[in-house]
Amino acid sequence: MWAVAMRNLAPDIPRQRLLIEGFYGVELTRESVGAFLAELAVALGSRAYGEPIVYSPAAGSGRPENAGFDAFIPLIDSGIAMYVWSERGFFSLVVYTCKPFEPARAVEFVRTALGVTGEIATQEF
Repeated sequence: MWAVAMRNLAPDIPRQRLLIEGFYGVELTRESVGAFLAELAVALGSRAYGEPIVYSPAAGSGRPENAGFDAFIPLIDSGIAMYVWSERGFFSLVVYTCKPFEPARAVEFVRTALGVTGEIATQEF
């Protein structure tokens, strides 16, 4: 993995990004993933301008170990994307906004809502 700092090509455009990864401890369905994204947006003080979109490939259309969900909710100030590996109970989530938010609040919401009991890895960029 490389550790090179990313150059800010547009310093006049405010952006805040947070990657959160971990192993979840609740049952995730298409409906619950969509509800989670909508609740996370509210918890961060953001407004969605559309419904969460949650995809799950049909059985047999990919590798079984990668089965799960790909989801996104569009926010007035950007969006939140989530990826779920159901077989492993693993998630990867990216909050991308053009408005400041409190990363610790996002992490605590995710920990509680997804029933994470172990370590959560985070990276702001």
